[in-house]
Amino acid sequence: MTHDSGGTMHDVGEFALIARITEPAGALGDGVIVGPGDDTAIVAAPDGRVVVTCDMLVEGKHFRRDWSTAIDVGRKAAAASLADVAAMGATATSLVVSFGAPGDLPAAWAVSCTAGIREEAALVGAVIVGGDVVEAPQIVISVTALGDLDKRAPVLRSGAQPGDVLAIAGRFGWSAAGLALLQRGFKSPKVLVDAHRFPTPPYDAGPAAAVAGATSMIDVSDGLLADARHVALASGVDLAIDTSAWEIPDPLQAAAAAYNVDPRGWMLAGGEDHALLATFPAGSTLPDGFVVIGEARAADGEPEVLVDGAPRDEAGGHRHFA
Repeated sequence: MTHDSGGTMHDVGEFALIARITEPAGALGDGVIVGPGDDTAIVAAPDGRVVVTCDMLVEGKHFRRDWSTAIDVGRKAAAASLADVAAMGATATSLVVSFGAPGDLPAAWAVSCTAGIREEAALVGAVIVGGDVVEAPQIVISVTALGDLDKRAPVLRSGAQPGDVLAIAGRFGWSAAGLALLQRGFKSPKVLVDAHRFPTPPYDAGPAAAVAGATSMIDVSDGLLADARHVALASGVDLAIDTSAWEIPDPLQAAAAAYNVDPRGWMLAGGEDHALLATFPAGSTLPDGFVVIGEARAADGEPEVLVDGAPRDEAGGHRHFA
């Protein structure tokens, strides 16, 4: 059955909207025993353990509809949770999505947002298995992701050891640069603006890092400084970052030159790229995509993050309660 995509969420109503959202789902795979349409979903857990995480996007805080399409927002919402799963060394298998929005929101926007979530999830072979919709004063999207460790031990934030190398996979600083452009009214370079609209996390690098013996890992959602500090405190080590080891990408250099700023500011403090930051024993063969940017050292007092030898205490990155 094909549904008309016109009308607002209020016009369409809850159950017809759910029908529109779930209709394009297609095959859900062998891991889904019961999918959308019952009181709960039932998914297989072949590992015997389930990795679970949840993240939210709020309109005006994490995205703006005049900057991003509904598909962009859906991809961004999914990426936040999918990257968390990858940072544990796992692979996401299924998502549960809750969606709140004003009744006058076009129903087509909600359908397209869900398509974006589904599109991003497909990159790792995950599917949407359930969720909820409700009227709310603003758009709020919550994505819960379930993942599988494939019999591996999880990679925690707390395992870094003195002497480990510190390495990163994926983009960092791109979303912050794109946000700076949008805030100034520009929509190019498109590669940077798109990086803010929807990130491109290196999902495969998470399980690869686990196989390679990563001792700790975290996704860089709040900024390199902020998330490195989480690892330092959890592991009881100092993390020393060497910016001379960085290769600053051309788009960041061009944007920074245009605004007369140091691109390393975006790379240190900018969040929402969802790169993977990990530590590995010295001498390890790093998985493809990881680049060494520093090392873990024994802490003399409270663990801290150092940049080019100097302690950096500022929070940096995305602030949820600014």
